[in-house]
Amino acid sequence: MEVLWTRGACAIREIHDSLQSASQPAFTTVQTVVYRLERKGAVRRVRKISNANIVEAAVSREEAQTTLIDELLHLFGGRPKPVMARLVESGKLTLEDIREAEEALKMIFKKGKQT
Repeated sequence: MEVLWTRGACAIREIHDSLQSASQPAFTTVQTVVYRLERKGAVRRVRKISNANIVEAAVSREEAQTTLIDELLHLFGGRPKPVMARLVESGKLTLEDIREAEEALKMIFKKGKQT
């Protein structure tokens, strides 16, 4: 998805070629993942050139993040506190992150009071 969000519509071969790593998956693996994402509605085919399918993201990065966070919270009974505790314990949530979240909450409440 990252490739499609960054580059826009591209062929599955281009997605495969952009995955530069020591353990690069096989082309057929990337193709299978793309087709599964298509069935789930996250990717759509926009055209076909010869035998190459050109695909694009059907959901924005923000929509995907929202869905993922909602599903994560569901695993924790819909409560954010255990998620936050895990992030703090793992060292992945910093004091700066908390301050930014605090500011975002203040802005949300401020906007809510103005309407």
